[in-house]
Amino acid sequence: MPSKFEDILYTKQDHIARVTINRPEALNAFRTQTLLDLIDAFEDIEKDGSVGVVVLTGAGNKAFCVGGDAKENAGKAGYSRELVIATARVHELIRKAPQPVIAAVNGYAIGGGHVMHLLCDLTIASENARFGQAGPRVGSFDAGFGSAYMARAVGEKKAREIWFLCRQYTAQEASRWDWSIRLSRRTSWKPR
Repeated sequence: MPSKFEDILYTKQDHIARVTINRPEALNAFRTQTLLDLIDAFEDIEKDGSVGVVVLTGAGNKAFCVGGDAKENAGKAGYSRELVIATARVHELIRKAPQPVIAAVNGYAIGGGHVMHLLCDLTIASENARFGQAGPRVGSFDAGFGSAYMARAVGEKKAREIWFLCRQYTAQEASRWDWSIRLSRRTSWKPR
């Protein structure tokens, strides 16, 4: 495991692994390096029998994660193959983690960030959390299996509405659906 990550903060203490996407200036949008850092952290968690639970969050109080960073592929046709493969690997590691993975959502969970929270076992949402998709608006697609999982979580019709219409939903609205969202009065989760 790398001793230093570029795009995430990663700590383990008291049987809790905390993984924080640390790109608040980009609303925690992920780039290829972010995904590679997440892969390294989740592979380490998978091997560590002392970790009992994982908390995945975003730095700051504006965004959990707003999906892929469009700046990384500006001027190119679509996402790089490396980013697509890394996205699918992160999705797989979150879903198959031997410990419960809790998304602590503060601010926006849009696009690929929305998929990440869906793939977690539980979601705790701050009062300022906003959920939604952006793919059809920006020519993006689900590189992993988030859209299929969303359909299983909320039903096919609701999943199509969320995916195609690109509306944003408050934490209160989303908690009424079967997303295992619990509301919190907090507006951010700061790493220790």
